[in-house]
Amino acid sequence: MPSQQPHPLSHIRVLDLSRVLAGPWASQTLADLGASVTKIEQPGVGDDTRAWGPPFLRRPDGEKSGESGYYLICNRGKRSVTINLKSPRGQALVRRMAREADVVLENFKVGVLDGLGLGYEQLRAENPRLVYCSITGFGQTGPRARQPAYDFMIQAMSGLMSITGESDDRPGGSPMKIGVPMVDLITGLYSATAILAALARREVSGEGEYIDMSMLDVGVTLLANQAMNYMLSNQVPPRRGNRHPNIQPQRVYQCRDGSIIMAVGSDAQFEKLCRVLGQPEMARDERFRTNAGRVENLPLLDQWLDEQLIQHDKGALLAALEREGVPSAPINDIREIFEDPQVRHREMRFSVPHPDGMDMPQVRSPFRFRHASLRLSDGPPTLGQHTDEVLAELGLSDAEISDLRAEQAI
Repeated sequence: MPSQQPHPLSHIRVLDLSRVLAGPWASQTLADLGASVTKIEQPGVGDDTRAWGPPFLRRPDGEKSGESGYYLICNRGKRSVTINLKSPRGQALVRRMAREADVVLENFKVGVLDGLGLGYEQLRAENPRLVYCSITGFGQTGPRARQPAYDFMIQAMSGLMSITGESDDRPGGSPMKIGVPMVDLITGLYSATAILAALARREVSGEGEYIDMSMLDVGVTLLANQAMNYMLSNQVPPRRGNRHPNIQPQRVYQCRDGSIIMAVGSDAQFEKLCRVLGQPEMARDERFRTNAGRVENLPLLDQWLDEQLIQHDKGALLAALEREGVPSAPINDIREIFEDPQVRHREMRFSVPHPDGMDMPQVRSPFRFRHASLRLSDGPPTLGQHTDEVLAELGLSDAEISDLRAEQAI
């Protein structure tokens, strides 16, 4: 996706010590925006997610590459450098790179990088303008600070699973995690936002910043309206499946030939829905005329809608609802959404070249700028692909690089 427009963050250098998902999602966001991101990986092993498959990218000869789908979705636009962080010479290389960096991003356990001489205070001493972002499961302080965490754990602990899934009185009712590692992903986005805020503040103050990002904090934040519902009522929100706690009608509905969703968000939209169903008088029924009435009388509303929608074919009904401006949609699987005309028009799926000659599929960043462009042409790197290149830019000779490799420092 070439473009002559400037990249918003082309002047920013990021040293990425993170792995798995939350940190790499943050650094990929910055890379898409044009930042130069150098990803530090363990020699011979690399980011854990490289092995998290199948599926794996396949080479032209049919053999699998060293990159899983999990790795490929969150490492676009970076340069991979292998450095042994347990090696004194490797640590010295990272400190040298940090002196030239605007941002350091890491997600090691609390205290690990301090013990390696790569903590915030240690790097800040040589680069006071450094923005240093630490991502952990529970933050740098508190009784759980040193405990490890994964997204599934945080979805459970934060309360998200308690409000996700069908209610206990329905078939299959049980707590359910979200179908993607949502806390990891949103932690990555919050981290990128915090980094950008710190960089903006640095433009005024000249000072760097330390960012303490906790996945559990993010999970609690994501409770959003459900948290506020609890705080206002002191009632613990139950799982409702696809039924919205505050706005109705909103859930999955069964048509004659399949399911659709409707997300009616106003009284005017409910009136249009009743008109589409050929029963405009229901919009004037005192039980259903207002959203509050529809929430209070939901069992009656659900029964009426189920009786109505089962008489319709989903394609024709969705077309009629779209004409009237009633929010509704098919329930696409992932193949269907990538074939959707809107998604195709927005070029959300594209490919970038792999060094071994095959194409790597990618999902486009949602950022769109009128006067700037994204940097999307560089794919996720192979392990250590740019080690010699980056070290040469630091001024190391070929002989010095060979010595580091012989010592297993890189």
